[in-house]
Amino acid sequence: MASARRAEPDAEDAAETEEAIYEEVMPCDRMELSQRLAVEELITTEASYVHNIQLCVSDIRAHLQKKQLPDLDLEGLFSNTDDILHVSRRFLKGLEATATQWHEQLLCISALFQEFKEEMETVYKIYCASYEHALLLVESYRKDPRLQEEILETLNATVPHTGASDLSFFLVMPVQRVTKYPLLLAKILENTPTSASAYPALQAAVRAMAQVNANINEYKRRREAATKYNKAEHLTLRDRFARLNTHSIAKKTTRLSRLFMHEAGIVAKTEDREYDDLEEKFQCVVSSVAVLKENVASYLGHLEAFLVPTPHKHELQIDEGPAQQYRHFAEYFHHTVFPEFKQRLDRLVCQPLCSLSDMLVGPQQLVKKRLDKLLDYEEIQERKSEMGSVTYDEEAATNTYLAINALLVAELPRFNQVAVQLLGQIVCSLSALQRDLAAQVLHQAEKELEQMPHGRMPLPSFWKMVEDTLQQSGAQLRTFCQTFQTVTPSPVTQTLNPAEEQKVLSLVSKHGPDKLYQVTSNISGSKDLDLTLQRGQIVALLQSVDTKGNTSRWLVDAGGPRGFVPAGKLQPYCPVQSQQPGMQMPALESSTERRRHSYASPEAPRPQVVTFTPAFQVVAGFSFAARSPQEVSLQAGQPVVVLEPHDKKGSKEWSLVDVNGQRGYVPSSYLVSVPVQESMGWSLPV
Repeated sequence: MASARRAEPDAEDAAETEEAIYEEVMPCDRMELSQRLAVEELITTEASYVHNIQLCVSDIRAHLQKKQLPDLDLEGLFSNTDDILHVSRRFLKGLEATATQWHEQLLCISALFQEFKEEMETVYKIYCASYEHALLLVESYRKDPRLQEEILETLNATVPHTGASDLSFFLVMPVQRVTKYPLLLAKILENTPTSASAYPALQAAVRAMAQVNANINEYKRRREAATKYNKAEHLTLRDRFARLNTHSIAKKTTRLSRLFMHEAGIVAKTEDREYDDLEEKFQCVVSSVAVLKENVASYLGHLEAFLVPTPHKHELQIDEGPAQQYRHFAEYFHHTVFPEFKQRLDRLVCQPLCSLSDMLVGPQQLVKKRLDKLLDYEEIQERKSEMGSVTYDEEAATNTYLAINALLVAELPRFNQVAVQLLGQIVCSLSALQRDLAAQVLHQAEKELEQMPHGRMPLPSFWKMVEDTLQQSGAQLRTFCQTFQTVTPSPVTQTLNPAEEQKVLSLVSKHGPDKLYQVTSNISGSKDLDLTLQRGQIVALLQSVDTKGNTSRWLVDAGGPRGFVPAGKLQPYCPVQSQQPGMQMPALESSTERRRHSYASPEAPRPQVVTFTPAFQVVAGFSFAARSPQEVSLQAGQPVVVLEPHDKKGSKEWSLVDVNGQRGYVPSSYLVSVPVQESMGWSLPV
């Protein structure tokens, strides 16, 4: 304790002695000393600033990245601190190098600020513009106990000596530093004689850094104005009506009338050739992106449509040869090549294209808002020229237009350049994918071609062989037709036995007459669930496709057993509906009831086969009570005669019927057709 007490008077005495010595120094020497202290402050504070930014980037951010917290937006927090650190390191190195050049140090410092002013403005304006967003993030993280705990743990682990309680302690440093440069230079200038050779250079450096700060503030103001308008709003019609008021309606009316006057040539439009060129290029990029998105989607749709025929899914009943090789090739293309191509197309083309399209939304909104503000600006300038002054709101509107216009003129060239580069890369990716697809398909096709019997035959010889084969096959087909016409017996009738007649009536009652089909030739089932049927047998169609989606095999009901049969060996069997009970209508052979593969010449007389079809009558399926003079009452099971299957307006929901001599309308859904068994049998061609 005693030693500590003795140290305190010694320190006080030293301070008093130093002050006394300082007071004895001549004013000129005092100014030089202050100048040296100001220069030293500039260099030492710059070194401390660079060290803190290094801690922020290398320690704090790296530690948070390792935690991999999904709710932590590191890019929004630290913005472009990497760029700031890169510029500040080089700037500090230049400052430290001036220490060895004392007589020229002030000139070197001034030149250094002039050299770095553009780089400083570029990096600091980006950081300062996003600083408010970073503070909002910090504030939101304070309300999340888990995130706040993780951040505090990181600060205590990496920078415990600073005593920082949150990230804002470090995030504010770049903002403070760039605003302090003019003050530090001004302090050096104050202690520099006006007659010194470095005085004009220091003055220029002070003005340059003051201008840098002014430009940063202006850029920040433009960004704030742009952020207000560049968000796409998805408002409902109700929300839009809720926003309408007298002021907004008057403003929109004024803009619309001004726009009409522009189009009509009544008033001149404000010319800005630089902006017009930039907007034209931007709109060209927007149009190109939209067209490319549409074309890529159309291309992929057409490619999928091209792959709809899938021979590998159908039973070709050919075990070997070119047909099977083509089937294998189609299966490989459908299951391997195309899915892989589609996946790569989505990753390399579709997703980047959608991201680029989303990037265009903000500038598009800003371009639209710029036109609105331009119309307001022209109206205000016209009023100002007439009245000589404007209101505070009009001045604010003018500044908003100027800010948006200046921001677009400054940012659109770089945005257009980046967008065009991205679009070019996407187009190149699309071209490369198509080239790879063509090469892959061609390679597989050549492999399959080598295995075919005529794969190595010269092309002219191959086409000659194909032509000869087709001619030979055509001659064989004509010979077969002539032979078939000669040996085919004339159709005869065979009366159905009562059991067959009862089975057909059962099929009609279950499935309806429009589902009846007749077997045209004997069918021998060769697979599981296949039916074996005789020619002339009648079946009812249940489903026109098998379990694998093959439309050439139908599921039918043969009056008991159910199974699959070839669709090509069935023809429709359409019984004639009768309106009177017990009445049977004979029908001549129609085109659908003729034998399939009949090649008789047109002049040859065709034998006509009279077939008797089951009779049907219309009865009331449900009771119905008439509710108006135009309707007629029915009892369930009562036979009726349908006069018109619709009402006077053509609606099929009502039918005009005759019930025991009374005519009227009844609901069509109340009527059903039922077969009537008669003693007369049915006849089928055999």
